[in-house]
Amino acid sequence: MLEGKGVVKETDMPMKMQIQAMDSASEALDLYDVCDCISIASHIKKEFDNIYGGGWQCVVGSNFGCFFTHSHGTFIYFALESLNFLIFKAASA
Repeated sequence: MLEGKGVVKETDMPMKMQIQAMDSASEALDLYDVCDCISIASHIKKEFDNIYGGGWQCVVGSNFGCFFTHSHGTFIYFALESLNFLIFKAASA
């Protein structure tokens, strides 16, 4: 867990990237209504694409299921406020 930020449920990201993920999520929650999950996810995805290169995916919501393949070292699933955040870089075939 990153102090004062949220609760990391699963990750294989380096700590620096985890902090960036939580900072991006926190910033998005300041900019958008908590019900506007699409804008929140878009904000985080664009920030990660800009910082770490293209191919990032972001899912935000209170209840969702998923199944995907990701590039090693690029996955995080965490809770912040009332939402869950899933961020990962898609694996190339």
